[in-house]
Amino acid sequence: LYRFGETVSIVFFTETWRHGDSFYDKILRNNSGKGEGGLHTLCLLDIKVHEMDFDKMIQTGKPVYMPPTFMTASVAASQLLEIEERRGDGACATDRPAIAMARVGAKDQVILSGSLERLSRDDVDEKLGAPLHSLIVCGELHDLEKEFFDHFNIDKEV
Repeated sequence: LYRFGETVSIVFFTETWRHGDSFYDKILRNNSGKGEGGLHTLCLLDIKVHEMDFDKMIQTGKPVYMPPTFMTASVAASQLLEIEERRGDGACATDRPAIAMARVGAKDQVILSGSLERLSRDDVDEKLGAPLHSLIVCGELHDLEKEFFDHFNIDKEV
């Protein structure tokens, strides 16, 4: 944890809202912060529970709630890459090392590492399985962290 900067929350983009990127500034600060190459960023991913479905509520006259939705690691990685393409500051470049995790601390936890581009692909969510997912955008990797990263590489031959 001593190699981590400020934790961020990544929210779902919508069709009409794609510019909420204040979390990107924190990732950029973490990456360019202390030491050689900066700090890692833990990204907590959006969850939508108990959200009103206003269209159905208007139709029925009663409160209607949408089913829960949990952001996946690939969606988070894709959104970070979209922001990077727009801003171009390098904090979330396609080759930036990252770690995707699911159900951390549970018996069935899964950890996968790769570039942000690699973790943005659909097969990542299949390999991670059920929610909850998290993402770490890596800063400078220490030798031990590089070993960990290589061990959990998504494309590693078994």
